[in-house]
Amino acid sequence: MKQTITCLLVVSHLAAASLGLAACDSLLEPTPAQQLPADKAITDAGSARAATIGVYDQVQAYYRLNWPVLGFLPGENVRFNGTLNQFLQIDQNQLSADNVLITEAWTQMYQAVNGANNLIAALPGINDPLLPAAEKNQLLGEAHFLRALVYFDLGRGWGGVPLVLTPTRTKENGQGIRRSTLAQTYDQVLADLTQAETLLPDGATRNRAVKATARALRARLHLYRQQWAPAETYATQVIGSSNYRLVTPYRAFSTAPFLSQESVFELTFSNSDANTMWNNWFPSALGGQFNFQPVPAAIAQLNDPAVGGTRSALLASTIIAGSSVTYGNLYSRSAQRDDPSYVLRLAEQYLIRAEARARLGKLPEAIADLNAVRARAGLSSTTATTADQLLLAIENERKIEFVFEADRWFDLVRTGRAGEVLGVTDQRRWLFPIPFNDLVADRDLEQNPGY
Repeated sequence: MKQTITCLLVVSHLAAASLGLAACDSLLEPTPAQQLPADKAITDAGSARAATIGVYDQVQAYYRLNWPVLGFLPGENVRFNGTLNQFLQIDQNQLSADNVLITEAWTQMYQAVNGANNLIAALPGINDPLLPAAEKNQLLGEAHFLRALVYFDLGRGWGGVPLVLTPTRTKENGQGIRRSTLAQTYDQVLADLTQAETLLPDGATRNRAVKATARALRARLHLYRQQWAPAETYATQVIGSSNYRLVTPYRAFSTAPFLSQESVFELTFSNSDANTMWNNWFPSALGGQFNFQPVPAAIAQLNDPAVGGTRSALLASTIIAGSSVTYGNLYSRSAQRDDPSYVLRLAEQYLIRAEARARLGKLPEAIADLNAVRARAGLSSTTATTADQLLLAIENERKIEFVFEADRWFDLVRTGRAGEVLGVTDQRRWLFPIPFNDLVADRDLEQNPGY
């Protein structure tokens, strides 16, 4: 998908929006893209509900294409089959600060943060009999969860980032907020998830946040922070809920009508609010652009009954010019265009707990968790016996289980293995660059080293 941004109007390092060339002269006098007009303020039940859906839509925007691409394309399972420089840079781990996808993702993420900030600021003051306390708490909990998700993704992508916790309503609001450390960024994620868990209801809603959604993200957060005991604890809470189970066959979690019992949190699309990710995977003979191709090694692993098992269903083949062509099939609803974006799945919770338990020396329990994921894929039990063998087996299982999801690159970075596995030995390249336009707009914003 060719995406062009001619000029970004940046609100400091916060919400920005793509504008035409006529707006470029305004770069040094930015107008907030997320300014909240008085006539559209969050003041009652209707506007609060609409604003909450709006934040989900903003999160959906960066998960529609940019974030999954930044998760799988820098890894070794997928290659870019095209000439667009913004994708080639990601594929080759040679990002620049003016990369369009990086700029757009950062922009979309801070737009989502600002949407959540507006809700968090406004909801406590709403007095509307049509908005009962339980629903108000739920909407507030959703806002905290969504802000936590965005800051978690910002942290694992860019390291420590500016923590903007109040609405951006004038161009001065966000200027001068320096970058926090990664630890401080993750502390904010934890604070938001803790608050979200107290406010959110129990339940099995899979495309809006509930308590288990916050717990699942918290398990992932603790894994990234190498806090093994709480990672195990929170993954266990999700796994132990009767609302979730590993579904069979493997392809069932990504088959219509979606929202399977394996899904802890997914972002829902529809034909009128389309996810066109399939277009990047399907060959031209099937109406796609074939921008992303599984590499031969990944195809071989997925098709190997001892490695991929039933996960070979993530691949499909067609005949083009007399030859068989294999393509990724996770996103396959080309007519309906309603494939979800998968954010949190129960399989990940098992593998989070397996890794945490292996680090804690609980090898039999870790093996049992790994085998639960393998059994669902039709595989025999792991042959790993030592902690080192088990950790490598878990890493390799994640590689196949989430092969076309936003996982592999971040996995290798968090474990420090991006150099050994991918040859990206310059650790400065393990973080994305801060977009150039945001650096211009706010002189207090510092670039990541190496860019």
